Amino acid sequence: MPRLYRYIGEQDLRDLGTPAHTRVRSALDVRRWIAETAPERDGDGGMTATFIVDSAGDLWIADRHSEHVCCARGGTVLSAGEITFSDDGGRIEVVAATNQSTGYCPEPESWLDVQRALERARLPHPDDFTGRFLFRRCPSCGMRNLVKDDWFVCGVCDTTLPEVWNFGPDG
Repeated sequence: MPRLYRYIGEQDLRDLGTPAHTRVRSALDVRRWIAETAPERDGDGGMTATFIVDSAGDLWIADRHSEHVCCARGGTVLSAGEITFSDDGGRIEVVAATNQSTGYCPEPESWLDVQRALERARLPHPDDFTGRFLFRRCPSCGMRNLVKDDWFVCGVCDTTLPEVWNFGPDG
């Protein structure tokens, strides 16, 4: 059973408003988003967006600089992160995706929900997140931590972090 993630980030980010966002059901939706928003392109021509997969399994994208919670309209998500599209001669493809969202802290296993949404939209995509992140809450100070290089130590108070996802029903 898929895990639903609720927003556990800062309240002031939740209150930023609702950016334009696009539900992605096909490559045409991505093309429309590109035409309407003119996203920045990276050195390889890729266009990165903020994404969420909502509780119904739908993929939504918004400007890369928008907050996941705003893209999700404050709701729970099956996954969240950043997604990069390429448009190679009119062929839309996902070339990268991560689960980097410090507001929702989705586990890497949430890829399966992203994969399902991309397959429903018939978008070519990688086999997994191209950047997989682990998030843990410090049991001592409560700080959210992004675990890097398997270093399960709080960046604020040096307490050992749990090796399992620990945000629970209280976020």
